[in-house]
Amino acid sequence: MVDPGRCFGTGIDPEHELADRVGMAMVRMNKMHAQVAHQMAKQGMDKSAFVLLATLSGLGECRSSALAEAVLSDPSTVSRQVAGLVKDGLVERRADPADGRASVLAVTEAGRELIFKRRRQRNEAIEQVFADWPDEDFKGFADLFERFVQDYERTIPAILTERGTGTRAGGED
Repeated sequence: MVDPGRCFGTGIDPEHELADRVGMAMVRMNKMHAQVAHQMAKQGMDKSAFVLLATLSGLGECRSSALAEAVLSDPSTVSRQVAGLVKDGLVERRADPADGRASVLAVTEAGRELIFKRRRQRNEAIEQVFADWPDEDFKGFADLFERFVQDYERTIPAILTERGTGTRAGGED
């Protein structure tokens, strides 16, 4: 089997070797995630739409603008994607209790069922990946991975802002 890291060249400064290893592992994982997203799309659910659905489920009822902010996306993009979720019966619009002229979004029962089904499928797949790992290694990885993602979420928006690219780049990368 070819080492996937070799496909990306060499010449990394030794002081950045660990960061490069993590970065290249993320590239490889993103490639696999893209394949999963492609399969989801074949089954009728676009990855970005599912991210919206899952995020809305976690937030609870909210305005479209709040959902766009939560997923770091443009409100017009989110509005188009939400329209598809409403059409599919996964999300519904309700009158905003605070301002009857506005609406809030809410996940429907069908949306909650889909989230539950996909989450179960994801968890089963992850458990298969870790099937040969000792329980303490699996737990240790989960703890460190959660810590990494938390720090990543906290740090990356500031780095993007410093570089002038901002955090609203049109969705997930």
